[in-house]
Amino acid sequence: MTANTNLITSFYDAFERRDHAGMNACYHTDIHFSDPVFTDLRGNQVRAMWHMLCQRGAGLDVIFSHVHAEDGTGSAHWEARYRLTKDGPEIHNVVEATFKFRDGLIIRHRDDFDLWRWTRMALGATGTLLGWSPPIQNKVRSTAMRSLDRFIADHPEYEQ
Repeated sequence: MTANTNLITSFYDAFERRDHAGMNACYHTDIHFSDPVFTDLRGNQVRAMWHMLCQRGAGLDVIFSHVHAEDGTGSAHWEARYRLTKDGPEIHNVVEATFKFRDGLIIRHRDDFDLWRWTRMALGATGTLLGWSPPIQNKVRSTAMRSLDRFIADHPEYEQ
């Protein structure tokens, strides 16, 4: 295995354990993260997001596979099963991740998944009927960012 393959594997091993500190140790100081919900996070925002998701994901179960990395780039497949609330519907998110590396750490992390599929699971009938639409997807994004901003306000170690 290459050093970068080991790094990605360490990241997801920590995620499986819900160990946000272990995940964040794999990131460069200047980390940049994006996915269909959190479209442009940087630095401590990224670290806080993983902390929040590890802490709040009810019944979070993560598996990963197909880890591949070369000198500058890497990729992995991962899946998560969780509930947004204790009694909410189970969400099964299927994600393809890509990475860029600098100084032996992850500097760029992009997760790709089908947001409409996610809204169908998370929002029920509304997600099924309208989850494809920009207004609903933008509402999901703004709600998630407000939640992250509140989490950061409650965790001053993430304030930039």
